[in-house]
Amino acid sequence: MRIQIKKAARRLTLYDDENNPAFTCAIALGRCPAGPKEREGDGKTPEGRYFVCVKKIGKFGPSLGVSYPNERDALRANAPEDLTTCIRERAERGERPPWGSFLGGEIYLHGGGAETDWTAGCVAMNGGDARTLYDAVPLGTEIEILP
Repeated sequence: MRIQIKKAARRLTLYDDENNPAFTCAIALGRCPAGPKEREGDGKTPEGRYFVCVKKIGKFGPSLGVSYPNERDALRANAPEDLTTCIRERAERGERPPWGSFLGGEIYLHGGGAETDWTAGCVAMNGGDARTLYDAVPLGTEIEILP
């Protein structure tokens, strides 16, 4: 099972274990969606390979945490070596990366509506779609976010 997000198309697709599309829905992105997320507060949605690191019911309903930042994000931003090492080690253990650094964090796939780009960098969808995805996806599921 894996999740693929195509930012330009504003589409999320969940693929089953045989790599067949099992679910698809419309999405909204960060308020400045072009390009990969670079830092806290830039309003961009990340691009790259991540995994579901948290599942919770949050402000916008059922929510799946994205393991942003990953090691590639840290290297691209010239993050300090200790932060990059921490990010890599947590990813190797399947844990949530450190959130709250200058790179940002707390990126979720959640509800709240998919009509227009409005998030601080998260991927939003309609509430029923968020519930369907939340119920179907276990922790550790791969997330690929494409431009």
